[in-house]
Amino acid sequence: MELKIKKLQPDAQLPTYATDGAACFDLVAVDDGIPHPKDQHGWIFGTGLAFEVPVGYVMLIYSRSGHGFKEATRLSNCVGVIDSDFRGELKVALRFDASGEHRCARLHGGDRIAQAMIVQAPKVSLVEVDELSATERGDGGFGSTGS
Repeated sequence: MELKIKKLQPDAQLPTYATDGAACFDLVAVDDGIPHPKDQHGWIFGTGLAFEVPVGYVMLIYSRSGHGFKEATRLSNCVGVIDSDFRGELKVALRFDASGEHRCARLHGGDRIAQAMIVQAPKVSLVEVDELSATERGDGGFGSTGS
């Protein structure tokens, strides 16, 4: 599969896979970010890139695991969803959850800020029904299948 990428800024870095076995490709900040207007611990970073996600697919943006484990940093919206008809710049909002002496250093242009993957997203027919098929679990919620 081919993913078309347009550089919106000359110093933007194309995504890369860190290893042959990596499921996601890394996204790199093109700038030092700007403070999030509604979150004192958040920053918004541009990538300087726009993507042409193929029809029938979606790009999912995730936090980098090292950010969570080492820096208490995460994607502000947990998972980003980039639809196939979006053509604007991909931006990443990060939240720095650490505080006090453990507060991490903020990221800068050139740093890897997130990771992404392309996943099939089939259109489904949404059908209202009066009944759903029965299952062993039924309507049992959290903890209903054991501890």
